[in-house]
Amino acid sequence: MEISAITLHHAIAPEDQARAEFYALQARLYAAPPDAPMLALIGASEPWADESGNPMAASWNKLILASQAMDAEAADQEYTELFIGVGRSEIDLHASHWIVEATAERPLVGVRADLARLGLGRQGGSTLYEDHLAALCETMRILISGAAERPPAEQATQRAFFEKRIAPWVFECCNAIQQTPVANYYRRVAQLTGSFLAVERDSLAID
Repeated sequence: MEISAITLHHAIAPEDQARAEFYALQARLYAAPPDAPMLALIGASEPWADESGNPMAASWNKLILASQAMDAEAADQEYTELFIGVGRSEIDLHASHWIVEATAERPLVGVRADLARLGLGRQGGSTLYEDHLAALCETMRILISGAAERPPAEQATQRAFFEKRIAPWVFECCNAIQQTPVANYYRRVAQLTGSFLAVERDSLAID
């Protein structure tokens, strides 16, 4: 599945547009290290003033500050050490790594089956497997905002994909990123991911 900048093709509610944009940001940051324009874009973003009234505000504001201080070369090195490594990465971003129960469905097989039912799939030339966190975030973006000839998915479809393919493992993965001494910039990314997806989990559960 190819990860690209968000393009909205359908009229959706402002809150859904915000959700799609945050998923697009997560997809971009986990697919590849942020380059200088991406760091500049995040660093120039407007901080949220009321941290007490928004569970994502503190982590978003910290990512803005980290983006202002980070340079692209250091970000590239950190991403490589964290998620690629030499022989073995520090952190694995694939659901298959985190869901290891002997009786569980193989996550990659399950994700591919779900994508086929949804009319989606990995695009030619992509180096990411479908159960990679970036690919899963991109899938959620498409389900929320739709695509060229594709309308947004029903809320129940979004909820089912999130609860089955992301929620069971993503918070453990985010915690692991934050705890490893290799993470600097990506500690802030993982904090934002965890806080955003916790809000997403709670919101989808009550809809």
